[in-house]
Amino acid sequence: MRHRRKTVKLQRNASQRRALLTNLACSLIEHGRIRTTLAKAKALRPIAEKMVTLAKRGDLHARRQAIAFLRHKNIAKKLFEEVGPASKDRQGGYCRITKLGARMSDSAPMAYIEWTDIEDMAIASLEEEE
Repeated sequence: MRHRRKTVKLQRNASQRRALLTNLACSLIEHGRIRTTLAKAKALRPIAEKMVTLAKRGDLHARRQAIAFLRHKNIAKKLFEEVGPASKDRQGGYCRITKLGARMSDSAPMAYIEWTDIEDMAIASLEEEE
């Protein structure tokens, strides 16, 4: 039985799962909104919210922790300069997951995950993609 086993494995081993979540977090910070499967979005939400909490702290140690997880200095810079200050008045719930329905090819449930406080940036980056 899986009592008290909280980690969602996503059919990957630990190193692949960490790399996947790191890349998803970087994409979310960079674009403001990403489209992914519902399971990946639900696994990404706690990590993204921890990154925003680090950005709200804003000290050197928090910046180094974010760079160590994200592995991209420019993404961490955007996190600390744009995402963190935009969420400074919010106590939690920095991410929003919106269900989209099933994917055509394999019927996987899809979802958008986006920041709650940065709607303008998310919509602008989405229009650039398309």
